[in-house]
Amino acid sequence: MTTTADGVWQLLAEVTAAQKETERLLKEQSEETNQRSKEADERSKETDCQIREVSKQIDNLGGKWGQFVETMVAPACETLFLNRGITAYEVSQMVKKRLDDKTLEIDVMVANEDDVLIVKVKSSLGVDDINELIEDLTEFRTFFPEYSQKQLYGAVAGIEIEEGADKYAYRQGLFVLAQAGETVSILNNSEFQPKNW
Repeated sequence: MTTTADGVWQLLAEVTAAQKETERLLKEQSEETNQRSKEADERSKETDCQIREVSKQIDNLGGKWGQFVETMVAPACETLFLNRGITAYEVSQMVKKRLDDKTLEIDVMVANEDDVLIVKVKSSLGVDDINELIEDLTEFRTFFPEYSQKQLYGAVAGIEIEEGADKYAYRQGLFVLAQAGETVSILNNSEFQPKNW
């Protein structure tokens, strides 16, 4: 088959047309891709905003839940420790004291003439919470020297207690409180001897 000049021009015109069509299709695909990318960025921004809002609501709910637990534990402490020889003359919630650049926060504090009991309240109680209370107990007399002549005890309270956290608290000499129906009870047995910090 012989190629003529007209055939070459015809073939060149077809290749040029095909090339232009390919460029047009690539441009359309690029524009579609850019549009999809912009839409994805917008959806991502909306999703990030929704995640931040949900996180904020969860934090608020957690704080309110913690306050609910504290308001459930504090009144129970007025009578709960009577069988353990600790009479509650004073029950305080959310006690906070600053000393230099440090702050000590106590969820519930129970006091009488001879004793003071510090209670850390959590909706979900774990070993880390117990360790935080132990640290607070070791610093308590520095922050509250007015209680330096009293016996100092600790207790942890939780609606949900992570596996093994209660036993760890017992071994540290802490009372463990948990929800019992509509009230709160001490989980430690009657032979338990709390540690005087």
